[in-house]
Amino acid sequence: MSVRELVVLGTASQVPTRHRNHNGYLLRWDGEGILFDPGEGTQRQMLRAGVAAHDLDRICVTHFHGDHSLGLAGVIQRINLDQVPHPVTAHYPRSGQRFFDRLRYATAYRETVGITEAPVDADGPLAVTPAYTLEARRLSHPVESYGYRLTEPDGRRMLPERLAAHGITGPDVGRIQREGSLGGVRLDEVSEVRRGQRFAFVMDTRMCAGVRELAEDCDMLVIESTFLDEDATLAADHGHLTAGQAARAAREAGVRHLVLTHFSQRYADPEEFERQARAAGYEGELTVARDLLRVPVPKRR
Repeated sequence: MSVRELVVLGTASQVPTRHRNHNGYLLRWDGEGILFDPGEGTQRQMLRAGVAAHDLDRICVTHFHGDHSLGLAGVIQRINLDQVPHPVTAHYPRSGQRFFDRLRYATAYRETVGITEAPVDADGPLAVTPAYTLEARRLSHPVESYGYRLTEPDGRRMLPERLAAHGITGPDVGRIQREGSLGGVRLDEVSEVRRGQRFAFVMDTRMCAGVRELAEDCDMLVIESTFLDEDATLAADHGHLTAGQAARAAREAGVRHLVLTHFSQRYADPEEFERQARAAGYEGELTVARDLLRVPVPKRR
């Protein structure tokens, strides 16, 4: 059975709190797991969330500030300790190669798993698999930062009434799907396009073209909202978004499910992020993330 969900491991920006760990997000996409921005404490949060090293196929780091990357050392060593049997690929800004190297080899351990390093240095596709295309877009932050977007290929949805009208039943349904036509009936006559799902992950950034391109028409957008709107000047100075800015970007991009996260420790009331996002006009499904929350990716349209 396929599972597509976001497992939230941590939601704090810069400074963890009693209730919020540093960043960490696992996207389960059918049989694969993509770990985004493993901050300090991610390995323990994985245990609490029931996530194993064997669940990881890719690690995607947006940038090399500590709250987004200090957990790499522990996660990589756990991958090796557990002798994960499949390849694990790491994506991160190429300009931070020295930081990745230091974290990968921060202490002595027995290296049993070859981590494939696939650094990012430009907008565009990073990986193309039968299940998805992974691509990156440059963001606007004091250090080089990239957001990530996952796009499932479009498929076909068979239409039972049209199949019945043409007398296509049983094994012939599979045959017309494979071959594209059957007895003079074309596949597009008995089916319609089923748009692939789209997921985007946007961390530390000011509003920029990269945010809009990553968010465009997404089924789920995970996006930082470090500050509330009254601190918009502070957000801009430090290269971050407010709740209202993130929500407006989601509204304009046609996002179906908006997940706000990466909250400053200065705010005690998480509900205020939701109020400001709604005030900005976002009407879709909205989640203010909390640690260890599981958020299903919306079902296909």
